[in-house]
Order: sequence, then C-alpha cells, then structure tokens
Amino acid sequence: MESYVQTTKVLKSLSDPKRLEIVDRLMEKEYCAYELLPLFHVTQPTLSHDMKVLSEAGVIKQQRKGKNVVYSVDRKVLEDVVNHLNAIISK
Repeated sequence: MESYVQTTKVLKSLSDPKRLEIVDRLMEKEYCAYELLPLFHVTQPTLSHDMKVLSEAGVIKQQRKGKNVVYSVDRKVLEDVVNHLNAIISK
C-alpha cells in the first residue's frame, strides 16, 4: 500500500505543467531558485510553492551551498514510480 501512496504523491506533484517542466530542467543540471525564477516568469512565492510541492513528494532534493539552496532531482524516486507503473501495466 505504501508504494501506492508514494506513487500518488509523486504523480500529483507532477500533474502541474510548470512543475513537470521544472523537473525536466532539473534533470539536465542543478539550479538555484534565483536561476529558475526567470525561466518561468512567475513570482517568487509561486515558485517557492511549486518547489515545496515537489520537495514534499520527494521528487526534488535541496542542498545549501553557501547562501544559496541548490535543487536537484531525486532520480531514485522517479525510477520507483516508473517501475511501479510498469508493474501495474504489465499485469
């Protein structure tokens, strides 16, 4: 049951096109919030909300580097979701 709960959390977090694009960009490289902000033309509170949703679902990780917080994708979480969906589909 836990894998269903986690899969649902991840899928819900990715159900917003902007958040999915954030993850897509983070797959290429790590970004600080100030680097992401101009790419999406949203306010800082909006971006913070999206990053919080992705973080709480376990999709992204954050690490402090000096004064900045650097975001990256937790590929293991995404792989687990893909594997779970593949298991369901292959029945």
